[in-house]
Amino acid sequence: MLDNGPSMELSLKPEPDVRIGRVVSVAGSQIVALVSTAGDGSGELQIGSIVKMHTPETTVYGMVNGFSIPIPADEKSDQSEMKIAELDLIGEKLCGPDATADAFQRGVSAFPALGADVYCATQEDLKNVYSRSHASTVRIGSIHQDRSLPAYVVVDDLLGKHFAILGTTGSGKSCSVALILHAILAQHENAHVVLLDPHGEYARAFGEKAEVLDSATLQLPYWLFNFEELAEVMFGADGGDVSNEISILRELVQMAKVKSVSDPEAANFVTVDTPVPYKLGDVVRLIDEAAGKLERRSDVVPYLRVKNRLNTLQADRRYSFMFSTGVVMRDNMVQILSRIFRIPADGKPIGIVDLSGIPSEIINVVVSVLCRMTLDVALWSDRALPILLVCEEAHRYAPQNTNLGFEPAKRALSRIAKEGRKYGLSLCVVTQRPSELEAGLLSQCNTIFALRMSSQKDQEFVAAALSEATPGLVGSLPALRNAEAIAVGEGVSVPMRLRFDELPEDKRPLSGNARFSAAWQEEVDDRAILSTVVERWRRQRR
Repeated sequence: MLDNGPSMELSLKPEPDVRIGRVVSVAGSQIVALVSTAGDGSGELQIGSIVKMHTPETTVYGMVNGFSIPIPADEKSDQSEMKIAELDLIGEKLCGPDATADAFQRGVSAFPALGADVYCATQEDLKNVYSRSHASTVRIGSIHQDRSLPAYVVVDDLLGKHFAILGTTGSGKSCSVALILHAILAQHENAHVVLLDPHGEYARAFGEKAEVLDSATLQLPYWLFNFEELAEVMFGADGGDVSNEISILRELVQMAKVKSVSDPEAANFVTVDTPVPYKLGDVVRLIDEAAGKLERRSDVVPYLRVKNRLNTLQADRRYSFMFSTGVVMRDNMVQILSRIFRIPADGKPIGIVDLSGIPSEIINVVVSVLCRMTLDVALWSDRALPILLVCEEAHRYAPQNTNLGFEPAKRALSRIAKEGRKYGLSLCVVTQRPSELEAGLLSQCNTIFALRMSSQKDQEFVAAALSEATPGLVGSLPALRNAEAIAVGEGVSVPMRLRFDELPEDKRPLSGNARFSAAWQEEVDDRAILSTVVERWRRQRR
């Protein structure tokens, strides 16, 4: 069940220190320990376990990175073997007479001496290492080393510096996204979250807390598009040589926008990219007027093509979210932004944009518009309206391969990743194919949750991004169970392996696999299902 306990206060009894070995090598932040063979607790160590060492003024904590037996003994020999544990130092706790606090802090001011004893971390130690009691935190799961200890994220550090959720299909990625958002929204009812949902799977997960905008309810009028976006809708990203048509459209749209502004002084500031309402009818009339002044038919053809394309788009029901008459007759930009960005939240702090019904040929442009608008709202609100943008299946909109298109959306997301934090805009990147994602996008995420990765290419890509994680933690990516993750970055106290809490069934996205074995047990003789399929198919609506 989802638990959002405000702190990590547990009733812990003092535990004796259990010695597991001694320090035999110190090199920078790496420690090598000779593990005791006395059976005094060393058997409990695992990759990622926390251990501690004492100095005169601090208690230094390290994370187990690997184990080895340098000289294995023969199985029939009674000779004892040398066991080595490799440790990475992660931080310390002040404990000298001049210490003002005993809270854990990253970084090490004093290194353990050669021969210093190495101890298992007690539950109290783990509490100090993983808690951030002084910060605004929310629970998202439990610590792998001790499942009785909650795993928390620091909200301001998580959202203030972008974060990513990575994992292969079936690893629990979508449920992890829903869990983190539920945990944050449970304590922040006036949040402003926008979730780009390419498969229509998150509406059920948030129920009445979400404003769901699909192809039937989304209002994204054409006049909100900048000229590059409008031109791509009109002519496509690779529509051939349409330079004449684009020049004509640019000139006439600019004229129509200026004409629509009643204030002459304000009209001086109108550009072809300014989001002011204008009528397509004015554009059509300007086309007719310009074409009527031309003598040669070859000069008229580009104007007719622009006019025909406008008429075609307006008649296509799939584009009704752009060209609906009721949307363009008045300046309702405030209402449109209010609904998408949940300003005010009004009990629904998350706006889910269901992209599954948007025509595939313009999905790039729609994502570009939404991302650009998100940045503009954050920019011009002067941090008064912090916004979280969750981009599910981000590799579709910001692919590393430039031949796949999506350049406007990629530029919009890249700008958010680079500049968004300055304006109170947070980005959550969600993808199952991190190796296909624009590299610069992931590098801007200061907190990363990496679930199971089966692809070697993806593992190498994620390992490069997890700069703070130990090689042992990164190496465990293929062995993670469902709903387990390696969490690294500013949003967590130290790199950790955690297990996400289990969401109730009604709060999970519709991302599970079809149950073939159950569905194929009985023959379905009712054609009503197919009739519904055909009707939805033709209407392009679920």
